Amino acid sequence: MKKSTITKEIESRLFELADEKYKDFNMKLIPTADKSKAIGVRTPELRNLAKEFAKRDDVNEFLDELPHEYYEEMNVHGFIIERIKDYDEIIARINQWLPYVDNWATCDLASPKLFKKHTDKLLKEIEKWIASEETYTIRFGIEMLMSFYLDDKFKPEYLEMISKIRSDEYYVNMMIAWFFATALAKQYEATLPIITNRQLDKWTHNKTIQKAVESYRITDEQKAKLRLLKY
Repeated sequence: MKKSTITKEIESRLFELADEKYKDFNMKLIPTADKSKAIGVRTPELRNLAKEFAKRDDVNEFLDELPHEYYEEMNVHGFIIERIKDYDEIIARINQWLPYVDNWATCDLASPKLFKKHTDKLLKEIEKWIASEETYTIRFGIEMLMSFYLDDKFKPEYLEMISKIRSDEYYVNMMIAWFFATALAKQYEATLPIITNRQLDKWTHNKTIQKAVESYRITDEQKAKLRLLKY
C-alpha cells in the first residue's frame, strides 16, 4: 500500500526520536509485539507527535492507512483518536483501529476523556467490545468499563457483566483481574460477593486478590479478609 505524505512524515519523525536502548527495554515488556516493527520512542514523545499531527488537515489519511507498519505508529494513532472532539467519530475510529491492535500496551493507551460525557451511549459499545472474539477488543471494553463506570456511574450489574467473561487469553484475564481489584478499591462492599462466591475462574480470582492486596486503596483489614478467600 502506498503511504501518504503524512504517514511518511510521522515515520520520519519517529525515527528521529528513536532510542535503541529504550526499544530493547520496552519490547521485553510487550512480548506479543513484533520487535522488528518497533522504533523505540517514549510515550510522552508519541503524545506530542499526536498533538501536532492531529491538527493537520490530512490527518484522516493517516487514520485510514491501517494497518500501520510500526508499533509506534499504532500508538500515535490511538493518541490522535483521543483528541477527536466528536463522540460518533471517536467510536468509528476506535472500531477501525482495534482489529489491528496486537499488544496490551497499545490497547491500554487510548482512553478518550470525551467518553465521560457519553456514558449512556458508551455502555452499548462496551457490551459489543466485550462480546468480541478478539483479545484486545475485549480487553479494551473491560478497561473502558473500569475507567468510567466504577465511580459515580457505578451499578452492581457491571460487575456481573465482567464476571461472566470466560477466556483462555492471558491479556483478557489479566484485565478482568485488574477490573475487579479496582472495583474492590472503589466499591468494596458491592464487589466482595463476586470474590466470596468465587464467580471468577481460579486464576483470575487469585490474581484479583493479589492485585487488590498490593493496592494502597484497600485497608489492611480488607486485605486480610481477601487473603483468606484465595483458592
